[in-house]
Amino acid sequence: MDKRELLDRCRAVGEDRMLLARVLDKLEQAQRKNIPACTGFLSESEQALAEPLIRAAGGEDRCVCTGGFPGAERKMFCFLPDWLEEEDFLAGQVPIRFLRCTYRLDQGLTHRDLLGSLMGLGLVREKIGDLLVDEGSCDLAVSESVADFLLQSWTSAGRASLRVTEIDAESLHIPQARVRELRDTVMRLRLDAVAATGFGLSRTKAAELIASGRVQVNHRECTKGDQLLNQGDVVTARGFGKFELSQVGGQSRKGRTAIVVKRYL
Repeated sequence: MDKRELLDRCRAVGEDRMLLARVLDKLEQAQRKNIPACTGFLSESEQALAEPLIRAAGGEDRCVCTGGFPGAERKMFCFLPDWLEEEDFLAGQVPIRFLRCTYRLDQGLTHRDLLGSLMGLGLVREKIGDLLVDEGSCDLAVSESVADFLLQSWTSAGRASLRVTEIDAESLHIPQARVRELRDTVMRLRLDAVAATGFGLSRTKAAELIASGRVQVNHRECTKGDQLLNQGDVVTARGFGKFELSQVGGQSRKGRTAIVVKRYL
């Protein structure tokens, strides 16, 4: 199957099709030149979009997906030649470097402030991995190709002055995720019913949110409120955040199913 047929099979259009074309280019580069080839950092929804394409192209067995540290959300797809083992690649050949920027605690910079300052330097989002914001500092994974530039040029975020240094992966400060458990019962594990619990909305408002195209299930857009969820499914909504259907329990005498939702704060 050639490149166009693979892209047509994915039914992606616009920016999604361009993204998938770039992923295929990296896969073909690794196969043609017999060298490792990596995409930029992709969001979780972009990863979910690319994974079926990689399987269809036969690249799954030689593909490593990494964000530089366990639990990273933004990751690169790295395609390996036959002579390179995954363990050796991960041990020292991944094109990711780690930086730490520090600033005065009273400046209270947010993830949005820091990302905005990076974009203001003319970088594209694919060059930047996860930003791990803590009190007075932010650790981040970046593409090897922009690390030196940032060490020299990333000096401020708004009015806040930054001091940027390079660190190794073992020195990363990874904040513990803050979650709140919500317990409820639903008649069925429909997306609209569970989303009402997870986002603190009425069933009607949840259904409207889903129909608007702002909701993703496991990082794929879903506009059907009656889609049934399974334990472990992750639901995100633009402007509302993210939750996981972490537990599905038994049924009550009235036939309602107990659920536990983990809402990320």
